[in-house]
Amino acid sequence: MALTVLGLSGALTHDPSAALYVDGKLVAAAEEERFVRDKHAKNRMPYESARFCLDFAGFKPADVSVVAIPFAPISIFEQARWHYAKRYWYAPDRGLDAILLGNRRYYRYKKRIEWCLLQLGFDLKKTRIVPVEHHLAHASSAYHCSGFTEKTAILGIDGKGEYATTFFGYGENGRIHKIKEFYDPDSLGGLYGALTEYLGFEMLDGEYKVMGMAPYGNPEKYDFSRLAKFENGELIVNTEYANVIGFRRYKEAGKGYYFSPKLIDWLGPMRNGDIADDPYIHYAASMQKLFEDLSLQMIEHYLGDILRETGRLAFSGGGALNVKLNQKIIARPDVKELFVQPASGDAGTAVGAAAYVSTTQGVAVEKMEHVYLGPAYCNEDVIAACARHAAQPQWRKLDDVPGHVARLLADGHPVAWFQGRMEFGPRALGGRSILGCPSAAGVADRINEQIKFRERWRPFCPSMLDTVGPRMLGSDHPAPFMTFTFEVAEEWKSRVPEVVHEDGTSRAQVLRREFNPRYYDLMLELEKLTGNGVVLNTSLNRRGEPMICSPTDALDMFFGSDLQYLVMEDVLVEKGA
Repeated sequence: MALTVLGLSGALTHDPSAALYVDGKLVAAAEEERFVRDKHAKNRMPYESARFCLDFAGFKPADVSVVAIPFAPISIFEQARWHYAKRYWYAPDRGLDAILLGNRRYYRYKKRIEWCLLQLGFDLKKTRIVPVEHHLAHASSAYHCSGFTEKTAILGIDGKGEYATTFFGYGENGRIHKIKEFYDPDSLGGLYGALTEYLGFEMLDGEYKVMGMAPYGNPEKYDFSRLAKFENGELIVNTEYANVIGFRRYKEAGKGYYFSPKLIDWLGPMRNGDIADDPYIHYAASMQKLFEDLSLQMIEHYLGDILRETGRLAFSGGGALNVKLNQKIIARPDVKELFVQPASGDAGTAVGAAAYVSTTQGVAVEKMEHVYLGPAYCNEDVIAACARHAAQPQWRKLDDVPGHVARLLADGHPVAWFQGRMEFGPRALGGRSILGCPSAAGVADRINEQIKFRERWRPFCPSMLDTVGPRMLGSDHPAPFMTFTFEVAEEWKSRVPEVVHEDGTSRAQVLRREFNPRYYDLMLELEKLTGNGVVLNTSLNRRGEPMICSPTDALDMFFGSDLQYLVMEDVLVEKGA
């Protein structure tokens, strides 16, 4: 009988998701937010996403061998709970809670998972639920999905799981070995999140905005070293300023933040609005530099010897989505290849927990080479959605989708592009994208102002042919998932200016045709018309909304924006047609 492992995340009350492995093959994976149309789907369980995975595979609940969850009880005899209590000495109620009732969150989560499984039709008496420690799930999602066969250094950086915030280890012969963990409040991810709040964004959502703002500032203008240090193999975050709880929190309009009034006294009031201005751009730059410097010190201390031995690193956790740090890691002379789990945030722990359990059951999992793991829709589904939609869209079928869309792009029009299976993870990679021609002057501003309604200083990213990647990026490092930035070659900065950020870099997707042939062929057609096999690619959604899942979602978004063209499979919807 096949080994069927269903991974369900959502332990930390955000980014619930589901992933299904069948005999080591990742058959389906999706995030709950896409189905319920609520970004990050806070305080929900992965009901719709689990139902999709089962339906897609044609499975009933009874066909599932084991359910894996990325959250586990932590023993009182380990360091984690004691470290938490000691470092949060100023909030004795929280400290005592950690020591006396330290697994309360786990039991509450397990109950919610059981309720979710009941709704899906599972018989709990016959369902085996296996808990996997949160950071072990992150580590597994990186190492087991990397395809690396040599000894591999493993790094996990995020806010926190049960108590751990940072993971160092290595993988060998399919097994993960833990070297060291840091525990809350000593969290680089948490510190970056606290500064994200201070800079006027939402924690667990706006960190990439801070990263996008950083190149506009001068990281030397303000010294942020007082916020955290790495000494004698330990990370220590200064809880006078950040990663604070209880009465130490700064409060405004009834909301408590993860930084203290002392931070406000030092840096001034919180930032508001959409403008990236002085001094906040410099604060963003200083935070990014501190994050990079400390991360690189920690990597050298705990993983340097393994990297010099084999050159392989697998990285996950929310911190792994910091593409600027990843660029610095790749620049290390001893790093031959860095694999970053494309869904490095908590949604990816559904994959990690399932991969870990599959491996411990003796079934190795395949390398993750693409993220087209969500629902797909056929032409008939698209036409039915058009017929039902209140806007009464006019549509027609195209004979040559790549050729037609390439001409629209070359003429300077942005196009909504809805093809094949939806991507898993936060990046649009040619399944649910808004596309533009990166040599068409002003197209990025147009998409920002008329369609995405987002901050002007946030960069747009390129997708490109694998024949173009090495020439434009000066690197043949694999980059299928937009998890790295690269310095753009001088000649290409003027050829595709709309996808080059303020600091001369691009967060690129380098595509091999086998994983998304129609998207690849579109870029081939664009190359014929413009000389550049590169397309501007941003996610198909509006600001604050999750990425589009279904044709109806796409039509709603299309008619709520100034987009003129939407292509879903072979169907073109055009306004005013």
